[in-house]
Amino acid sequence: MVMQLTGSQRKYLRGLAHHLNPGAFVGAKGVTQALVDEIETALDGAELIKIKFVDHKDKEIKAGLLDEISRRSNAAVAGMVGHVAVLYRPHTNPEKQRIHLP
Repeated sequence: MVMQLTGSQRKYLRGLAHHLNPGAFVGAKGVTQALVDEIETALDGAELIKIKFVDHKDKEIKAGLLDEISRRSNAAVAGMVGHVAVLYRPHTNPEKQRIHLP
């Protein structure tokens, strides 16, 4: 189940992600198992990542792909601006959690 974030939590996470470089790129092939694995690995290490859509111009298509990525990686969407989305998933071990939501 994907966690739900409040508006202030999403804003806080977007602020933290501002300086990050994209950790994964969604290309013409869309959401592949390799992409989901890459996102899973990045989320396990950082809790907060950016993903960039490189071959998709249509907002509805990007929203659909982002929804699928969110469901398959069990991550919350903190926001999407242009071609870049921010995903958040807290570490499963509470002692290793680096981000504490307001």
